[in-house]
Amino acid sequence: MTIATAILQLICPDRAGLVSELSGWVAANGGNIVHADHHSDHGAGLFLSRIEWELEGFGLPREEICPAARALCQRLSGQYKINFSDHRPPAAIFVSKQDHCLLDLLWRVRTGELPMQVPLVISNHPNLAGIAEEFGAHFEHVPVNAANKAEAETRHLQLLAEHKVELVVLAKYMQVLTPEFLSSFDPPDAFHQVINIHHSFLPAFTGANPYKRAWERGVKLIGATAHYVTEELDGGPIIAQATVHVSHRDDVEDLIRKGRDMERLALSRAVRLHICDQVMVYRGRTAVFD
Repeated sequence: MTIATAILQLICPDRAGLVSELSGWVAANGGNIVHADHHSDHGAGLFLSRIEWELEGFGLPREEICPAARALCQRLSGQYKINFSDHRPPAAIFVSKQDHCLLDLLWRVRTGELPMQVPLVISNHPNLAGIAEEFGAHFEHVPVNAANKAEAETRHLQLLAEHKVELVVLAKYMQVLTPEFLSSFDPPDAFHQVINIHHSFLPAFTGANPYKRAWERGVKLIGATAHYVTEELDGGPIIAQATVHVSHRDDVEDLIRKGRDMERLALSRAVRLHICDQVMVYRGRTAVFD
């Protein structure tokens, strides 16, 4: 039987004794630590920590852990997040017409590889409704164009609230989210809530048609990048990347075919890292405690 755990993520100013103070706080409440990862960025003067401990035998009931951790982290002048390993966050998957990333994520959720729920799939096209319904997700077709984008995103936010969504995954959505949407759903902090898959090995070939541009340059390696979404196009903090070799014998369609495999791998890996609370963002980049 898997024992449920609590997970504390913390970013605070670096100083001596922080590891002892954090582990001592867990121990003082009777907690048994099962994972502890720390990183000091001396250039930034920051300390990052992820500590996970068993809930069984812990001296604080679950509902009191977050307030107690808040007091601890306020004393350390830090940003923090508390989560529990048995929590399955509701996620919404945004798609367009391509189905490979959607199918992969839903399959991994069904098999238990991704510990989350997918109550909602949103698309600007009706094509993938059958796939969403096959996996038990509500499908919502919300057309998007330049004239109605604000109205469409208002509808998106309504749907996310109705389904109590905690994470948005852009699985080849092929639309740019506005700053207004991001500020409403994903206020800027160290723990983002919107993940995108981009079909290139960022920072190379941002924007549209990256495989065609990669082929034109004769690259020998292509990849895919899963990153958090910010107002900068394809410029958000990188979570996971995957690559594959290509050669002069490959045409653009070969690059697209090989790239789809990389897109699936990078996106599913990034989503798992996120929902297992293994990612923190600082100075515009990520620390991944894997």
